[in-house]
This record gives sequence, C-alpha cells and structure tokens, in this order.
Amino acid sequence: MNIKSLLVGVMLMALPALAPNAFAGDQKPKIERAAAEKTALARVPGGHVKEAELETEHGKLVWSFDIQQPTSTNIIEVQVDAMTGEVVGMETETADDEAKEASRDK
Repeated sequence: MNIKSLLVGVMLMALPALAPNAFAGDQKPKIERAAAEKTALARVPGGHVKEAELETEHGKLVWSFDIQQPTSTNIIEVQVDAMTGEVVGMETETADDEAKEASRDK
C-alpha cells in the first residue's frame, strides 16, 4: 500500500466522525466500516479493498467498496447497507469503466 492510498483510507474512515450528518440527511451509519468491509470481502474471495466510501445510493446510506482480485483487472463494487449490514448491490467494473468514471469525476 502506498502512502497516498493510506492517507485516502484514513481520511475516508475519519470523514463520518468529522461530519456525521453529511450523509443521507441526519442518518448515521449503524454498521461500522470494518464490519461492512468484512461483509463485502466475503463476496469477493481473495480480493482487497482499493477504495471505500460512505455514500447515499437510491436514498439509502451505503458503504461502497471497490475490490480488486489478484487474477483480474476488473473491479468489483460491493455496496453494503450502512444501517442493516446487508449487501444491497454488486457490480463488475472493467478498466474502461473505471477510466470513464475517473474522467467524469474530474
């Protein structure tokens, strides 16, 4: 893990504590990031988290994890409901999909 990834991870973990009401109105996650990450990684055997964030998707507060598998260049995005801990979405993103998303985010 490089220093940039480590700093981004620390900032993402600290953000909900610094601004707990910034997500989904006044909702605060009932499920901690570590528990949600464990749930997400169970869906992608051998994977490791490249990126994680707390976000609102379709009106739900979710932990979103981008997971990389060692045998693929694809990213598996796993969304875990931050209130119940249930997996509410999984999507495979190719390298092209990632590039398009990065371009849109700029």
